[in-house]
Amino acid sequence: MTTTRAALPAFAARSRVVGASPVREILALTARPEVISFAGGLPAPELFDAEGLRAAYDRVLAEQPGQALQYSTTEGDPALRAAVAGRLTVRGLPTGADGLVVTSGSQQALTLVAAALLEPGDVVLVENPTYLAALQCFGLAGARVVAVPTDDDGVIPEALEELVLRERPKLLYLIPDFQNPTGRTLPRARRRAVAEAAGRHGFWIVEDDPYGELRFEGGYEPWIASLAAAADRTVLLGSFSKIMAPGMRLGWLRAPAGLARACVIAKQAADLHTSTVDQAAAARYLADSDLDAHLNRIRAAYRDRRDALLAGLPAALPSGSSWNHPQGGMFLWVRLPAGQDATVLLRTAITYDVAYVPGAPFFAAAPDARTLRMSFTTHTPAEIAEGLARLAKVF
Repeated sequence: MTTTRAALPAFAARSRVVGASPVREILALTARPEVISFAGGLPAPELFDAEGLRAAYDRVLAEQPGQALQYSTTEGDPALRAAVAGRLTVRGLPTGADGLVVTSGSQQALTLVAAALLEPGDVVLVENPTYLAALQCFGLAGARVVAVPTDDDGVIPEALEELVLRERPKLLYLIPDFQNPTGRTLPRARRRAVAEAAGRHGFWIVEDDPYGELRFEGGYEPWIASLAAAADRTVLLGSFSKIMAPGMRLGWLRAPAGLARACVIAKQAADLHTSTVDQAAAARYLADSDLDAHLNRIRAAYRDRRDALLAGLPAALPSGSSWNHPQGGMFLWVRLPAGQDATVLLRTAITYDVAYVPGAPFFAAAPDARTLRMSFTTHTPAEIAEGLARLAKVF
């Protein structure tokens, strides 16, 4: 007797229209140890404070094993939230521990905000280009993503004003400091213009700041969340991945009370809470170790690596190329001469055991095939010089 098997229901539409991350795919292709990769936005593993973190975990597990290995509250470890709140307050953004939610990396924070705010069809404005995983996140939420024109200083206020009037967005997503993928920083005047536009027109701002503490030169710009015009409508996202260790998967969000509560409910549905032991270890580390001294070591090393990359680009890239000079962060942005396609050239680069990320996937509209992102954090200056020598053969 033959049994007819019915077809299974289709996957949700959002899972069919949102593709895999090209960056993650490139990282898989370049995982061979002989490859010098400028592709991944990875912190330098030799700069992790493994000894200090191990001591923090040891102390937590020795002194409070029952608490550290138990379920925890969704909002997060009180000591960790208090430590983050203190760091924000010192830098000019008065914050209480109750105004923060600890998340499993700032990527989850963005996902929670999208879940709390977005309905299918809502308009989200983004910089063009922007962080690729944010485009994935908004796509899975069913939002309609609209790109805001940018220049070397980021979002152009006049273009933003025009789009807000036409599109009536629910939120604007920005990385104001050392943006991914371009490395640029939004100037103070434009931050005020963005805040005032949100105040006039009534949209949320998601201010993503995973790189802000990696400043090598110049002074800190104010968070948009600290500006009065947008204080009640800005969500600030932060991360320990770039300053402590990405494997701990610790981030946080700071939001007005109503939105913070909605994010807590979304997190309860997602994972109940972030890892208790990792939160406890991070709080212990912040209490026992000098994070600022550790950051100074990271900044000094990354500054040297950035400088090595900048010094070698003129000889490695074809005549007519251009690039920026980021004041911090992890990336710089390159534009090749007319007629060049960074995606096509990457196939050749991999045969020379060197890699970068083509810029096209980061664009929400009108991709520029000539662009590429280069990360300077993972390799030493000597390795960067060798990688650029290989890259010169590609071009």
